[in-house]
Amino acid sequence: MLRLMKMLTTNTTYTVDDMADRLDMSRRTIYRYIDTFRNAGFVIKKSGQHIRLDKESPHFKDISQLVHFTEEEATILKRAIENIDDTNLLKQNLKRKLYSVYDNKILADTIVRGDNSNNVHSLIEAIEQGQQVILHNYRSAHGSAVRDRRVEPFAFTTNYVQVWCFDTESNNCKLFKLSRIGSVEILNEKWQNAAAHDKGFIDIFRMHGQSRHRIQLRLGMMAQNLLIEEYPLSEQYISQIDNEHWLLDAEVANYAGVARFVIGLKDNIEIIDSPELEAYIADYVAKYLS
Repeated sequence: MLRLMKMLTTNTTYTVDDMADRLDMSRRTIYRYIDTFRNAGFVIKKSGQHIRLDKESPHFKDISQLVHFTEEEATILKRAIENIDDTNLLKQNLKRKLYSVYDNKILADTIVRGDNSNNVHSLIEAIEQGQQVILHNYRSAHGSAVRDRRVEPFAFTTNYVQVWCFDTESNNCKLFKLSRIGSVEILNEKWQNAAAHDKGFIDIFRMHGQSRHRIQLRLGMMAQNLLIEEYPLSEQYISQIDNEHWLLDAEVANYAGVARFVIGLKDNIEIIDSPELEAYIADYVAKYLS
């Protein structure tokens, strides 16, 4: 309802169909919410098929101040958010709350800088319209291949670092890094595989995959502090054993991320009942030493 109110108080006017499409709601729900606003004392104004909240409505000024930023306020907010350390959980919570209300295109500008900005805007538009795109000159992480990829983008990861897409070539869902995309071309063709869109599992070490593997680590104070600082989502899976030790009990998509963390702090971490992780690390170290 707050998102609908934001649309009804902007300088742009929308039809009921526009609002239903943008908010992914039925026309009936839109009308029901508008009736709720009317019953709360707001004056609903119609011009042809376009609807908006009359600025003379009681409390309109209060509401508009709550759901809008002036250009100066937006600039200050952008600076304030970026000055918070990336590993600070407060920064992520603040962005998440803003995402629930404000336009993704505006929010992307507070997070994405440089060449990625245009690509993010194009992907947001494609997601909103349900259209396929071509990721031009995508640099694969495996090898040095640079080629175009025809995909159906449908969701972003935190901070627009990666985008979930259905790859029409391999017929499965993959994550594509924004930093590896040359440019984005929006096609006239709509999604053909929406039912197969699946964001998959991303673990606390930001690795993704379809499988889940349970791990248990006994952490010293240094490892516990560094883990929370570097991977804030891990905090909910940590419990205290005693004054100097903590237990991490979580699931990972694969062992690559957690293995790098363990190897870097091997004197402050003990692997508990995770033989597969031990085997992965042993193999990793053997290959490195050779």
